[in-house]
Amino acid sequence: MLRVGNLQRSIDFYTKVMGMTLLKTTENTEYKYSLAFVGYGSNPEHAELELTFNWGVESYDMGTAYGHLAIAVPDAYAACEKIRNAGGKVTREAGPVKGGATVIAFITDPDGYKVELIQRDFA
Repeated sequence: MLRVGNLQRSIDFYTKVMGMTLLKTTENTEYKYSLAFVGYGSNPEHAELELTFNWGVESYDMGTAYGHLAIAVPDAYAACEKIRNAGGKVTREAGPVKGGATVIAFITDPDGYKVELIQRDFA
């Protein structure tokens, strides 16, 4: 779950830039929050990301415990290009991890969360 400062902006980023699907939204008027679930498919076959918008809160401190999300992609170079062309921010270009051969890249979402792209062979 990620707490976000603007739910629609985050939905747009994860669907239009990252290519996920909006799976479900809910609103809780009593406790003043909205949820959106996005993913490349739904549970249990695929992981889902829960975006939580607490009404009236526009930003959060990242804290020191959070590192990043990681998403496997078939081609990190192509993913970076697609994300950049869709208006996303690539903060580390695709290339081998230091001291290894695994190709990774990093992007940043509109709330400042880091997302690592890990190139994997899906064959």
